[in-house]
Amino acid sequence: MSGKVEAPEYRFDALKWLVAIAIVALCVIGNSVFSEVSLLWRVPSILVGAAVALFVMAQTEKGAAIWGLLRDAQTEVRKVVWPTKEETNRTTLIVIGVVILMSLILWGLDSLLGWIASLILG
Repeated sequence: MSGKVEAPEYRFDALKWLVAIAIVALCVIGNSVFSEVSLLWRVPSILVGAAVALFVMAQTEKGAAIWGLLRDAQTEVRKVVWPTKEETNRTTLIVIGVVILMSLILWGLDSLLGWIASLILG
């Protein structure tokens, strides 16, 4: 199998970015102009505009790279072994215990050093 894998060509990337920015700008301006219209109509139209802008952005080279990164991140999140409730409770109690212990140690050191400083300074 010596088939060549052709990299996708991304043409007119700058134009695609301009179109996506124009769509977002139209959504913002439209939301401002039609402020008297109910949110029930404005929000879906903004969401549709954002979806179209994202689709146009995904057709660019950088957009495809970001989309690939998001897919890879989702794959990695699926591989995570999440702790059980019991493990979470134990870890939380250990952290609380260490924080209390360290606060007592630091309080003791602060008191000791303060006492020594008051003896020296009179």
